[in-house]
Amino acid sequence: MSGLVLKLGPKERVLINGAVIENGDRRSRLSIMTPNANILRLRDAIHPEEANTPVRRVCYAAQLVLTGDSIPDDARMPLLRRIEELSQVLTDHDSRRQLALATEAVLDAQYYQCLKALRALLPREERLLAARVQ
Repeated sequence: MSGLVLKLGPKERVLINGAVIENGDRRSRLSIMTPNANILRLRDAIHPEEANTPVRRVCYAAQLVLTGDSIPDDARMPLLRRIEELSQVLTDHDSRRQLALATEAVLDAQYYQCLKALRALLPREERLLAARVQ
C-alpha cells in the first residue's frame, strides 16, 4: 500500500498497524510509505452491532484483518466466499466492478483496498434495502 496519503482533520484518529494515532489541533496530511501497512480511519470503522447487512458484514470481516483481530491467511477464503455471495445478488455493472476490485485486493493481501471497494457498495445496498421495505 505504498504511497497512501491520509488527510486527517483536527483530533481525527487512525489505526496504523494496531496503534491508534490521534491528529493534533490542525488538519494534516500523512504519507504512508510502508507497503502492506494496516490502516483504518476510526471514523470509518464499523462497530460489531452495525454489521447488520450483507455488505456491512463483509466490510466488517475485512476490517478485522486491518485491526489485527483476524489473521490474513485465515480470513482470505471466507472473505472471497462472502464477496462471491454478494456478486450473486449485486449484478449491476458498477457493483460487479467494485466486487472484482475487492476480490483482487484480497488475492493481493491488500485489505485496505478491499474494504475501500466494499464500502463503495454501502449506499447501493442501503437503497436496495429501503426499496424492499416500501
